[in-house]
Amino acid sequence: MTAVNLNVTEIMKALPHRYPMLLVDRVLDISEDGNEITALKNVTINEEFFQGHFPGTPVMPGVLQLEALAQAAGVLELSKPENQGKLVFYGGIDKVKFRTQVVPGDQLILHAKFVKRRGPIAVVEAEATVNDKLACKGTLTFAIGE
Repeated sequence: MTAVNLNVTEIMKALPHRYPMLLVDRVLDISEDGNEITALKNVTINEEFFQGHFPGTPVMPGVLQLEALAQAAGVLELSKPENQGKLVFYGGIDKVKFRTQVVPGDQLILHAKFVKRRGPIAVVEAEATVNDKLACKGTLTFAIGE
């Protein structure tokens, strides 16, 4: 991996997402071959989903952890000149496992690796960790479209 530090303003140039659905705060690393990315999501009590998701015991919903992973992969793919201005859509989610709860104050480290590409379809192996402990992982399939 090569040290890259993209801030949220630079991330918004690649991704069409905006608050409250923008779930990537910073890109930490991108591999030299452009197939892997490591990014960061700071989890704060101010997140809107905590108001309704176990309000007395705030836990980040697993589906939003997966969305954060997908967005990290999207930053990598949509930053490429040939994909700028396009959108990335879920094509499938497979082999998902959740291992530990993600709570306010955690830093969710997002790692995605593209393992297969065929035309506009891409397959990504992704995992999210908190304090070096696996929070979730899965295989994500994407379609790149207009």
